[in-house]
Amino acid sequence: MSKMSNREKILTKGVRVIHERGFGGASVRGIAQAANVPLGSFTNNFPSKEVFGLEVLERYHDQNRQLSARTLQDKSLPVRARLQACFDRVLEDLIGYEMRRGSLIGNFSTEMSGQSELLRLRLMAIYQDFCADIQAMLEDGVGSGELRADLDCAQMAQFIYASMQGALLFAKVLRVPEPVESCRNQILRDLDFILSPPETVPL
Repeated sequence: MSKMSNREKILTKGVRVIHERGFGGASVRGIAQAANVPLGSFTNNFPSKEVFGLEVLERYHDQNRQLSARTLQDKSLPVRARLQACFDRVLEDLIGYEMRRGSLIGNFSTEMSGQSELLRLRLMAIYQDFCADIQAMLEDGVGSGELRADLDCAQMAQFIYASMQGALLFAKVLRVPEPVESCRNQILRDLDFILSPPETVPL
């Protein structure tokens, strides 16, 4: 097995440090110490902390795309089960870290969207990517007849993702999983209302 490069160590530990302390609260020195590399290794691999933050976002986004592939894009499951599986995996991760982390995407958004245009634009694209995955899942449901044909899939996808991000932020503040559980349960109830109505049998 090949030895992990200093760059890889910095990124791997950096995701954890920024998730725990926030982008502003994570110093370059602290990240280098967590990765057990010389401080110069950071500056040699990343021209600025902003560029490093961009790469951390990419790393985290890759993890989220894997989650999406295993849940939202699992065409062997009906739409409702896919969405519940996604929420359940998010909850599992949230509880595993005692509600202290939340979503790195949401954390970056609240902390950095007004500070860095580079990070804001990347965050916007990440939001669009995940909304597109949810929209594609809903469109599968419309195509299969599971969901009503008149459903605005793009609008519903944005509502689901925005609700999830808000619930994750609330759970992080309160240090309890209930906001995400309530969000999941309400969205699943809403989904039940837009299930394709059963065919009526003529009298």
